[in-house]
Amino acid sequence: MIKRTLGCVALCGWLMASSSLMAHHSLAGVYDMKKEMELSGSVEKIQFVNPHGSLTIGVKNPDGSTTSWVMTLGSATSLAQRGVGKTGPNALHAGDSIKVKFIPAGNGSPLGFLKTVTMPDGRVISISAGNPND
Repeated sequence: MIKRTLGCVALCGWLMASSSLMAHHSLAGVYDMKKEMELSGSVEKIQFVNPHGSLTIGVKNPDGSTTSWVMTLGSATSLAQRGVGKTGPNALHAGDSIKVKFIPAGNGSPLGFLKTVTMPDGRVISISAGNPND
């Protein structure tokens, strides 16, 4: 009886973990995978955390107000593999003027899945191809 109970608990745990991983990596549930946008703005904040980092940029609106756009990044590990981190030539800092290319949120909110960043010096850094594992 104990073996059966433990087996059931293990199976349920595995099913819950696998379904949450699949849900976590469904970009199409949040982003409009058929669109791509570009914006220019100023870096407000960048976070290198797992499972996904984030980049917040302030974008000036035509009326003079600013909208904070939050860009979802890959994991800290995948970013480091691309040479993107807190230090080095591909580091972003608060106040940097950048241009971003991204997949926008499906509901129109100021949210995106970041694909590229054009750095202040004009270099283009590829962050993601728009794949779930980026």
